[in-house]
Amino acid sequence: MTSALHAVRSVVAPVTRTRVFRAVALVALPPVERALARLTRGRFQLSAVLVPSLVLHTTGARSGEPRDTYLMYTPVGAPDTPDGTVRLVVAGTSFARDRHPAWTYNLRAHPDAAVSIHGRRYPVRATLVEDDAERDALWERIEAQWPGYRAYERDSGRVVRLFLLARAEG
Repeated sequence: MTSALHAVRSVVAPVTRTRVFRAVALVALPPVERALARLTRGRFQLSAVLVPSLVLHTTGARSGEPRDTYLMYTPVGAPDTPDGTVRLVVAGTSFARDRHPAWTYNLRAHPDAAVSIHGRRYPVRATLVEDDAERDALWERIEAQWPGYRAYERDSGRVVRLFLLARAEG
C-alpha cells in the first residue's frame, strides 16, 4: 500500500466512525453503489477508492432469493496459509448497529455464495471464524488496512461475525 493511501485512510477512517457518517452512510451508500454498478457494469465501486471492495452474492436465509451486498474485504492468504491459497475476510460490522447484518444470516444458512470484484464473478465458500485467536489475528489484518475498524465491534455491543471466503470450484 502506498504511503499516500495509508495517510488518506488514517484521516478518513475516524470520520467513518462518527454517528453522523454511520447514519448517512447506512442509507445513502447502498443505492449509490447499486447505481454505480449498473453504470459501470460492476467494474467500479465507490468504496473501492479507499479499500478493497466486493459484491457478495448470497441466497436469502428465509426467502431463498438472491441478495447482493457491497462490502469491504481484506485479502488473507499465501504465504499465510499452509495451502498457499488466498482467502478474503469480510466483517459483519453493519455500521456498528446492534444487530448482525442480513448477509451474515444468509451465509450461515447458505455458505456457498459468490463474489464480484471489478466486475468478475467468482464462486466462494464461506466459513464463520469462531476461534478467538484466529479472530484477533484477522482483526489485526483488517485494521492494518483500515485503522480502527474494530471500533465498530466495540460500539455495536456484539461480537461481529467474521467470515473467510475461499474460492470454490464451479
